[in-house]
Amino acid sequence: MEFEQFEDLMLYIGLAAIMAFMMFIIYDLGKRSNAGKFGMAVLFFALGLGMLGFIIKGVLKVTMNI
Repeated sequence: MEFEQFEDLMLYIGLAAIMAFMMFIIYDLGKRSNAGKFGMAVLFFALGLGMLGFIIKGVLKVTMNI
């Protein structure tokens, strides 16, 4: 495995780990504030949109070969 391939793989693994940790933080925030089901859904929707945009940007870059 070349260094560039290893770097690429670790970047994706690191980003996935950070996003998973951010989802845990959103869940913990909702749980500590007693948000309920609707409040938890709003939290995940509103705070998760940033991560979704980042994922969509990455998919577009790969599919458009930029």
